[in-house]
Amino acid sequence: MKNESHEERADRNFVELLQGARVAVTGVQVLFAFLLTVPFSSGFARLDLADRWLFYVALVGAAVASICYIAPTAQHRVLFRQGRKETLVRRSNSYGIMGALALAVSMTTATLLVIDYLFGALLAWSTALILALLSLWTWFGQPALSRSDQSSSTGGNAVPSSREGDSRQ
Repeated sequence: MKNESHEERADRNFVELLQGARVAVTGVQVLFAFLLTVPFSSGFARLDLADRWLFYVALVGAAVASICYIAPTAQHRVLFRQGRKETLVRRSNSYGIMGALALAVSMTTATLLVIDYLFGALLAWSTALILALLSLWTWFGQPALSRSDQSSSTGGNAVPSSREGDSRQ
């Protein structure tokens, strides 16, 4: 892929971003759909105000994640054949990061809500903390360390290895 043009690389990067988003979108859609049905169940009325606020955060987080993961496709339709693929790739990457953050918040608070309802606050908050740390580490912390390791070892000019593909996406 060293001989690809700037436009070809932008096209490839956009396709790769969309492929990654497809994995997350399915999970976001299932979580969002579930959360949309919860207030209509009989047990929802028993939630206290704190749990209702947790539900609110989980629901809005899922909505934000949905918006962020759908944005690249919608923008691609609007910007089709406008020569803006590189801009779209940069935006899509940002939307993917924002979507992942919103998804982590939604998953954590939804789990917190359910465990609090079933077992109580101590186990719920302990589990939520572990889930938040795990998602932050696996989705952001570990890749950030890998990125900084690669940048420092190449003097700031990261070159993709044959194992990891193009890390400059």
